[in-house]
Amino acid sequence: MEASTALSRIGLAGLAVMGQNLALNVAEKGFPISVYNRTTSKVDETVKRAEDEGRLPLFGHYSPRDFVLSIQRPRSVVILVKAGAPVDQTIAALSDHMEPGDCIIDGGNEWYENTERRMQEVSNKGLLYLGMGVSGGEEGARFGPSLMPGGSHQAYTNIKDILEKVAAQVEDGPCVTYIGEGGSGNFVKMVHNGIEYGDMQLISEAYDVLKHVGGLSNDELAEIFAEWNRGELESFLIEITSDIFRVKDDLGDGHLVDKILDKTGMKGTGKWTVQQAAELSVAAPTIAASLDCRYLSGLKEERENAAEVLKQAGLKEEVGSLAQGIDKKRLIDDVRQALYASKICSYAQGMNLLRAKSVEKGWNLNFGELARIWKGGCIIRAVFLDRIKKAYKRNPNLASLLVDPEFAGEMVQRQAAWRRVVGLAISAGISTPGMCASLAYFDTYRRARLPANLVQAQRDLFGAHTYERVDRPGSFHTEWKKVAHGVGALN
Repeated sequence: MEASTALSRIGLAGLAVMGQNLALNVAEKGFPISVYNRTTSKVDETVKRAEDEGRLPLFGHYSPRDFVLSIQRPRSVVILVKAGAPVDQTIAALSDHMEPGDCIIDGGNEWYENTERRMQEVSNKGLLYLGMGVSGGEEGARFGPSLMPGGSHQAYTNIKDILEKVAAQVEDGPCVTYIGEGGSGNFVKMVHNGIEYGDMQLISEAYDVLKHVGGLSNDELAEIFAEWNRGELESFLIEITSDIFRVKDDLGDGHLVDKILDKTGMKGTGKWTVQQAAELSVAAPTIAASLDCRYLSGLKEERENAAEVLKQAGLKEEVGSLAQGIDKKRLIDDVRQALYASKICSYAQGMNLLRAKSVEKGWNLNFGELARIWKGGCIIRAVFLDRIKKAYKRNPNLASLLVDPEFAGEMVQRQAAWRRVVGLAISAGISTPGMCASLAYFDTYRRARLPANLVQAQRDLFGAHTYERVDRPGSFHTEWKKVAHGVGALN
């Protein structure tokens, strides 16, 4: 629509596809919205889309001043630009024309500490600030994303009605909630993406085992994933995986998936998740394994060279001999169970990281509510998130999903199949780092006693780091070498 003399309810700056789609979503829900982009052609493009998609109440502006002044007070402005310096530049351009009580909402994948810095900076001008995770990709932005706003509660209250209409809708409400103070919204979205990394890696491993050990065709894989999507694994990622296996190559023979270069890209949130896990001493091996696999996938030429060198050194492929005697039906069911159990471990790791950060920052995160808002709109949406929500409702202080009675029972029921799949993959020389990491995490967490006693003894021997005993209180140190060789005594 042409610029209106009536004031818009909200504004959005940054009109790449995500920004355009979110703005159109807001307008379609009946909220007049002003839009702005430094590149004016993007403004024209968005205005035309609004006209073509139903004469939606969306109004284009070509200067920061006109854009800001077109929004009713207290103004709420969403910015969707590339993380980092572009966000600071956009805030500077817009905040010059904003007034105390107005609010800026950053909807990008931003490092949470940048959000907290900006929150402090704009507060000096009396402005409010939200860092809002937005998940669901381009389609989610247009038709209903999962939204994770954190920061000023007053700023959230000002636009709560808009966010609740724009978000994806599930049976127990819109997929948005106030996350907490500070950079909590960005942090939660970061961990969401880390879980997403793990999910995608685990699915790719299931595919690898079924294809190379089971000898299944793409058409068979499409049907298997479609069937899995009707059961406990029902999720967006399983659904789209089935669709991917159905697509033929329009530039040649066969299926498109087989023509795609095996190098996976990334934008940084997975790395941030693993770094934060390390900082907080939270074990997240499944997510870390998925990140490592993306790094290794980038070494395409090195991997091709290694394959040739090791072949010449006598390494033989074991896949062929194993595949001959395989029971395909059992393998398919075993892989399904292994995938499900591994996913539970990945989600448990993500939730534990969120809990640790919540304690450190005093965010008081509601984990059941986080699971609820991930049930729709976002990339990791899955039917079993409802069961995660219920687990935290039963016990808000749950130490791990692995010790929730329902999930514990499922892990025990699936562990035999899980071990068969991992063992088979190892025998075949097929790497399943995500499944292996999940199984090792499960086996380590469930054991009442670990060999860590030996590691601590080693630390005490070479560094006098002391140790604790299981049979009496206090810290102890031993002159291990002297005692071992009969020239000293315990201390």
